[in-house]
Amino acid sequence: MDSETHKKLHAFFFPVMAQGHLIPMIDIARLFASRGVKVTILTTPSNASLFSNTIDCDAQLGLDISVQLIPFPSVEAGLPEGCENLSSITSPSMTNNFFKALDLFQLPLEKLLQEQQYPAHCIIAGMFFPWVTDLATKLGIPRFIFCGTSFFSRCVTDSIKRYAPHQSLKSNSDPFIVPSLPDQIELTRSQVPETKSEFAELLERVRKSEERSHGVLFNSFYELEPAYADHYKKVIGRKAWDIGPVSLRNRDFADKAQRGNNTYIDGHEYCLNWLDKKKSNSVLYVCFGSVTRFTASQLVAIAMALETSGHPFIWVVRSEEREIPEGFEERNEGKGLIIRDWAPQVLILDHPAVGGFVTHCGWNSTLESVSAGVPMITWPLFAEQFYNEKLVTQVLRIGVSVGAHEWSGFVGEGNAAAVKREDIEKAVEQLMGGGEEAERMSSRATELKEKARRAVEEGGSSYTNLTNLIEELRLHVRLEA
Repeated sequence: MDSETHKKLHAFFFPVMAQGHLIPMIDIARLFASRGVKVTILTTPSNASLFSNTIDCDAQLGLDISVQLIPFPSVEAGLPEGCENLSSITSPSMTNNFFKALDLFQLPLEKLLQEQQYPAHCIIAGMFFPWVTDLATKLGIPRFIFCGTSFFSRCVTDSIKRYAPHQSLKSNSDPFIVPSLPDQIELTRSQVPETKSEFAELLERVRKSEERSHGVLFNSFYELEPAYADHYKKVIGRKAWDIGPVSLRNRDFADKAQRGNNTYIDGHEYCLNWLDKKKSNSVLYVCFGSVTRFTASQLVAIAMALETSGHPFIWVVRSEEREIPEGFEERNEGKGLIIRDWAPQVLILDHPAVGGFVTHCGWNSTLESVSAGVPMITWPLFAEQFYNEKLVTQVLRIGVSVGAHEWSGFVGEGNAAAVKREDIEKAVEQLMGGGEEAERMSSRATELKEKARRAVEEGGSSYTNLTNLIEELRLHVRLEA
């Protein structure tokens, strides 16, 4: 057994401790294991609990996949004990401390990799561990970055960094054209991250690390954004593999229900039974990811817009968001379903009753919606979400904007950008109210769904890219399949 194990390609996965990065990286790790690669996932105890059942099931089915724990340096970074995931952050100061904590993994990770019984042949680490590139070089193994977003957003980021077209603008609301892209993309200064901040400094470290890494893995597929995949690889000059949508790795019901949080498995049945009673394409799904915190007035505006829209809805809200108007749930019983904290999103989007998705344009949610053929109402808040919105509404033309115009601040700042009730109602009517444009968006979304599913099947573009990547790694370490 030992000699056979030594002949296997051994890949280590080190995901950033945030749902938008953790969930797709676990899917990618499972994809590698399903292709005969020995996989070790490195994470902290609290984060491991989110997917441990799934990994245990894979191991029982014969996949060579396991989890190895590293303590999270909460106290050293000035975080409360047990704060191990970005979704646990509640203030701006905690956000900065969280990213500082990620740098504190460097020495423990080096020690762990050096003490392995079976050597690491490569490490695939999240983008917010830029120091892993230097560590991998020191250990003599390739380092791959998991990007966690679209080719489109990386191309926009590169062009803005390279040409800085927004710096000469007098007002944050003045528009500018992003230079040197395949399409004419217009943004405003208020939709671009601040250049003088701790987060901006981290992004610059990420960019430099990306340049020196062995390559970048994208949770995307070529047919979704071909011009931008080509631009990233040929014009920017980065080596990259598009191997998504990785959510489609989850084929059976249990995988989809547990994806990202084992604790919701008992609650999925009621949600799906509720959807079963609704007409096809009639339900609006509303979810803003795991870290967004809205103001009380914004929550009231969302609630009132949903109530007056006339469309059934599922709305995912955080447990601490108590400002939903009194009597709202009672008045909308049967028409609306409130889910607290975590929902089986892939199952919901895949349900035939769901006809639209109000999303913050995080890349996971965006791609899961594409994979399900569900058009979107886009409500970006921070990070690269405004860029993803442009991909959805202008390039793919499978969504309408709710009208968010500026960054709301990063995680936990509690000042999500105000969008008026009437603007929410207008966007809902555009998407869910019928009409020619709504039908065209739905038709285009259905076409992309079919392309996504073909991409991950044997012979598809993403399937082939993953095959080529694994073969390249085997050749690099001279291992046989």
